[in-house]
Amino acid sequence: MSNSRRKFIKNSALFTAGLSLMSSVLSSCVSNNKKLSILILGGTSFLGPHQIKYALDRGHTVSIFTRGKTIPNVNTEVFDKVEHLIGDRENNLKALENRSWDVVIDNSGRKVSWTKATAELLKDNCSVYVYTSSTGVYFPYTTGDLKETKNVVLKVPEDLEDEMLKMEYGYGVMKANSEIEAQKAFGKENTIVVRPTYMFGPGDKTDRFMHWPVRLAKGGEILVPGKTEDPVQYIDVRDVAEFMIRLAEQKIAGTYNAVGPSTKETMVEFVNKVKDTFKVESTIIQIDDYEFLREQGVYYIIPWIMQNENLYGSARVNNKHAIKNGLTFRDTKSSIKETHDWWYSNNLTDERRAQFEQKEGSVLVKEQDIIKAWKVRKS
Repeated sequence: MSNSRRKFIKNSALFTAGLSLMSSVLSSCVSNNKKLSILILGGTSFLGPHQIKYALDRGHTVSIFTRGKTIPNVNTEVFDKVEHLIGDRENNLKALENRSWDVVIDNSGRKVSWTKATAELLKDNCSVYVYTSSTGVYFPYTTGDLKETKNVVLKVPEDLEDEMLKMEYGYGVMKANSEIEAQKAFGKENTIVVRPTYMFGPGDKTDRFMHWPVRLAKGGEILVPGKTEDPVQYIDVRDVAEFMIRLAEQKIAGTYNAVGPSTKETMVEFVNKVKDTFKVESTIIQIDDYEFLREQGVYYIIPWIMQNENLYGSARVNNKHAIKNGLTFRDTKSSIKETHDWWYSNNLTDERRAQFEQKEGSVLVKEQDIIKAWKVRKS
């Protein structure tokens, strides 16, 4: 074991011992003011550009390893300030050979074999491996208060026939096994695993959360699905990015649920909190009848997901451990406004926006017809 690895293990133990007294300090300062060399596997998509900007702002140097195909649509100015390494995690890691960094952040570990190969390749030349996982490792979410210590499923059940269910299991199983491969290569004392819930914010390419910034700005009668007690969880991508960089700076090994908001929140509370983000008149039309929503094809509008036995705990993930170790949260209204402003900026084309806003069958398109049908049902 190298001297740097021994030093890291020793420092990790010291930090862990004093963590309860130092967490508020650790979230706002760089450990020993040391400037880190950071390798990001991925880096051009949703999470990466925010990690890069935050890391550069704090004086670190950044290299990114990508296929060179994805064009960033947020924080584009930072990419002239990073080292670009080109390769493919499937079959070409040559650009990573015989190189060393202080920290590796794995954003693109979408196959267990990819995580295993890069972790094995880099373990002797890097001190810390940060793996971007997901709360999807907890699927099926049959219970609430899901903590990082919960046992997770490591194999897709063989008797599944539902293809969608297989996919949901498969994603969580892939992430869980990838976490294990990172820890095997680097050791748990040198591995940081971050499990975000649904992320939103500038740069979002998934469109999962875009309904709300777009819809709230229009005003009028706004469909809010779900029962009054249905919980929601979500987090600004920038809060996740910055939390990960601070964990790497402090070398605080462990597993963390990167989940917001800071306190429990229902879908109705979420919309009431953010509905006046824009200076428009709006009225909430809550539809709490699951049967009616299913008839209309409304199974989710993230952050709301229709509850069933497999999804009961999807928005009941415990975030106390992450908060204790420095996870912070932006004001949700500010996040929605900034996401809206990014969506309508020159970062995106009109065609790109139309693909989402005019998507046939989407709630955004058929919302008013659903509301009319609901009023008839209630009359």
